[in-house]
Amino acid sequence: MTKTIKIETERLFLRQWRNSDFAPFAEMNSDERVMEFYPSTLSQQQSDKMASRCQSLIKKRGWGFWALEEKKSNQFIGFTGLHIPTHDLPFSPCVEIGWRLSPLFWGQGLVTEAAKAALNAAFKTLNLDEIVSFASIGNVRSIAVMERINMTKEQGTFEHPALPVGHPLREHCLYRLPKSRWSESVKGRLCVTEASH
Repeated sequence: MTKTIKIETERLFLRQWRNSDFAPFAEMNSDERVMEFYPSTLSQQQSDKMASRCQSLIKKRGWGFWALEEKKSNQFIGFTGLHIPTHDLPFSPCVEIGWRLSPLFWGQGLVTEAAKAALNAAFKTLNLDEIVSFASIGNVRSIAVMERINMTKEQGTFEHPALPVGHPLREHCLYRLPKSRWSESVKGRLCVTEASH
């Protein structure tokens, strides 16, 4: 049986999805602020399908886009984690880091905290060589997180194949973080704990 990685930080749990997460996740995915840099908001059915997929991949691999739970409130607030993209991207094969957060929790550094913990799992536990992240070029909030977690922007941009030619969100930027640079940057500063369940 695959061991499920669960991560704890100062303010968060990164954990397997629960059925009780589906409703607040659907509420997030219907919010135009959250989905500003995606083609559209998601219906309840589309959101549930995505949550089920995240749940299944974690069950299969032990890792993925973990559900985020704020310790103080025991509330589901979004997701952060690792994923193998299914689209044929110019830099595939790769493992990406990604996130989505309820607007109620924006501006508190929670995504950065969770992303640093996910990188710790990627490089220390899973022994991956590199993590990438990408976003529509106008998505300044996500790009700021990529830079805060020490990722480096590749020169140029690429066209995301999931979006039609001419779509305003099709042009994306790519950030990379190799394990060697991550190791130099952390030097034991990151304090997270992992447990297998």
